Amino acid sequence: MQNVTIYSTPTCHFCHMAKDYFKENNIAYTEYDVASDLSKRKEMLEKSGQMGVPVIVIDSELIVGFNKPKIAELLGL
Repeated sequence: MQNVTIYSTPTCHFCHMAKDYFKENNIAYTEYDVASDLSKRKEMLEKSGQMGVPVIVIDSELIVGFNKPKIAELLGL
């Protein structure tokens, strides 16, 4: 099973789409709300170099935005 992390905000439409996609496919994930968690926001910035969300990390692969084909490829869906 892959290690899946999503950095998101409560108002981000694409973040909700990504989390719904994970739930539909029974993918466990760790979520960090970068709107309220400043240390995780800093971590996200260091990893991605930008403030856009979602930032999704699958194992060691970083995806900025809800790139469904890339996510499906990395998850083997």
